[in-house]
Amino acid sequence: MSDTATPTASYLTQEAFDRLKAELDQLSGDGRTEIAKKIEAAREEGDLKENGGYHAAKEEQGKMEARIRQLTQLLDNATVGAKPADDGVVEPGMVVTVDMFGDDVTFLLGSREIADGSDLEVYSEKSPLGAAINGKKVGDKASYEAPNGKSIQVTVKAATPHVP
Repeated sequence: MSDTATPTASYLTQEAFDRLKAELDQLSGDGRTEIAKKIEAAREEGDLKENGGYHAAKEEQGKMEARIRQLTQLLDNATVGAKPADDGVVEPGMVVTVDMFGDDVTFLLGSREIADGSDLEVYSEKSPLGAAINGKKVGDKASYEAPNGKSIQVTVKAATPHVP
């Protein structure tokens, strides 16, 4: 993402929002304190050029700061909502099954963060497939344009709320 890009809102359940907020609080509080102590302890060991512990701690700090930025951006731009109703209407937070080329394809519609450790494939509601089926009901047909320019037809077969 470039510095001039406007982040788009992601749908999160209240549970996912709370879990990510707790992770952010831990990383930006105790996490930063712990990594600073590791870096300082490694720095006191001497020559920084050949100090594996120092370089490992600095790399860990970089990854942690990147996760803090990612979480901050995600939470600042999140649309938090209750779990979707079990009414067969496709919307973010639903596990959807579509018929695509005669095969059933099942995935979670929404943010990867609401998948919470499941092995479900995740499609954003902003993806071509997600945008085409968002708001459709079981039995509805939709089509979207694939990256190669071909039109792909799908039929919604099931849509149920994701239960983490």
